[in-house]
Amino acid sequence: MMRFAVRMDVDLPRDLDPAVVQDTLAREKAYSQQLQRNGEWVHIWRIVGAYSNLSVFEVESNDRLHEILWNLPLFPYMTIEVTPLAVHPSDIHPPQ
Repeated sequence: MMRFAVRMDVDLPRDLDPAVVQDTLAREKAYSQQLQRNGEWVHIWRIVGAYSNLSVFEVESNDRLHEILWNLPLFPYMTIEVTPLAVHPSDIHPPQ
């Protein structure tokens, strides 16, 4: 399994139909929570003061992460930065 830190910055168009916004946000929440239940979306944190999050994914491949990100309902409105992660040798609680 591979771990990635992923920063997602959202920039919704100000003139986007409010009904489209609400539908997109509802689908995003359901999709992300299913991935969390499945264990692929390991952590999600808000970035204070921004419409952004920092998440950790644990997936089988680069292609799987790409598929997950590409299918985010908010993907068209996001800037995404992906950082591959490795266990640090000084970590006293390394991931299993």
